[in-house]
Amino acid sequence: MPIIKSAKKALRQNKKNKKRNLLWKKKVKESEKKIKKMSEEKKTEEIKEFLPQFYKIIDKAAKNNIIKKNTASRKKSKAAKLQMIKTKIVKTAKKTKPVKITKETKKAKPVKKAKSTKKKK
Repeated sequence: MPIIKSAKKALRQNKKNKKRNLLWKKKVKESEKKIKKMSEEKKTEEIKEFLPQFYKIIDKAAKNNIIKKNTASRKKSKAAKLQMIKTKIVKTAKKTKPVKITKETKKAKPVKKAKSTKKKK
């Protein structure tokens, strides 16, 4: 047990933060399991409704440094893929039309700097 007053306070803070962190980790894990279960049962509408709530939980956990930013984005992308696979939504890339190059659209050539008039010795 700590003897110094500041060490006692640090211990209290650590206990409080540990509870909070475990609570958020539990929320993240439970919501991941919930999405996985819904995808296995092919409940596409329920997944669509739950996905924003899942994103909110993940974002808050990342914001509070419970999980890292890249881990959060990976979990969100995995959940979105599960939802897309089950609903069989195929994203099609939009085709862009070719742009005509005119005098206005051409890039202007960079202006060269004038040489200095001083002579080198």
